[in-house]
Amino acid sequence: MVKKKKGAAGGSCCQVTSLVSVDERGQMILPKDVRERAGIRAGDKLALVAWEKDGAICCLTLIKAGELAGMVKEKLGTRLSGLLQE
Repeated sequence: MVKKKKGAAGGSCCQVTSLVSVDERGQMILPKDVRERAGIRAGDKLALVAWEKDGAICCLTLIKAGELAGMVKEKLGTRLSGLLQE
């Protein structure tokens, strides 16, 4: 029996949602539909995370700054509070 992989509709997979161009000043515009689906509004802060492979950046990811802070707090949790009490 062949198992079907869940696609984007199943919510468990990454997908290419659009192509973004970079202008001569290095600026990019996130498409409106992507901003709306991600809940990104003017003034929001996004963290840029880069992965390197063989000394070159191969992947870039944007994460809402508030969500990144939450992830860090969740991972460090008690370890961080223990360090601050010392």
